[in-house]
Amino acid sequence: MKIYINSPKENWVVDRFVSEWKAENKIFNTNSIKDSDIVWIIAPWTWRKLPKRHLKQKKVVVTVHHIDEEKFDDKEKRDFLKRDQFVDIYHTISDKSKIQLEKHTNKPIFTLPFWINQNVWFQINEKELLRNKFNLDTNSFLIGSFQRDTEGKDLISPKLSKGPDQFFYIVKKMYSENKSVEVVLAGNRRNYLIEKLKKENIPFKYFEMADFKTLNELYNCLDLYIVSSRVEGGPQAILECAITKTPVISTDVGIASQILNSESIYNLDSFSTASPDIEYAYRKSMSYILPKGIENFLEFFQEVYEN
Repeated sequence: MKIYINSPKENWVVDRFVSEWKAENKIFNTNSIKDSDIVWIIAPWTWRKLPKRHLKQKKVVVTVHHIDEEKFDDKEKRDFLKRDQFVDIYHTISDKSKIQLEKHTNKPIFTLPFWINQNVWFQINEKELLRNKFNLDTNSFLIGSFQRDTEGKDLISPKLSKGPDQFFYIVKKMYSENKSVEVVLAGNRRNYLIEKLKKENIPFKYFEMADFKTLNELYNCLDLYIVSSRVEGGPQAILECAITKTPVISTDVGIASQILNSESIYNLDSFSTASPDIEYAYRKSMSYILPKGIENFLEFFQEVYEN
């Protein structure tokens, strides 16, 4: 069994999955679509770049991370249907994405969260030392958010699927009750939140070009990570928090209910009572560490290959 996986090459989390997949799968991976038995289109919007003759000849697995119904216009629907004719089976990260996908296709759908690399993401029991390293107040209550919040077109409009407005609502409320609150931002396109935090004089630190090592250390500085998304496939940040034992609460999106205790899942009316359960999330994350996390996918692909 040989599997060809395509890469979006967009400096996105999926590119990291592709790199880790190839590193862990030298036996089953092939860089030649011609020599493959299975074509894994891990970034569905890139399907047009692949030769259609191979998509007709091979077994094709497409990962759909999530569907943002607000943006799923007629053009996207037409593209989905054109691609759907080549697909043998879909892969989604969460049960919620599966429910979305079932509205648009009759093809089989398999659900499995991505793996988490414990060699990149791990707990560091040196919070004070790390805070000093990044010039973060050791007495502050640090709240983290490491995923983009602004649309790419104008760098002003909030990316509502990620819920930066909801994140800001929560942080503003918490800061009004506790002046030791400080926000830690990382990643690109944080313009929306930066402007909102500045306007309300809520202290924050921004690490724009943080590599994985830095991000792992920043997780280990936090008192709380907040996932505020309205629509998600993952987010992978939930697993990253779980394995680094970072306290995390999340809206009920993506894999949240598969990884977090129900008490850690909130809405805007209940966020103040949401409670991180570090050990519960950590135990759940252990099902997806390497090599087990990738072995789960290999078992899936073996079934695709044989059927």
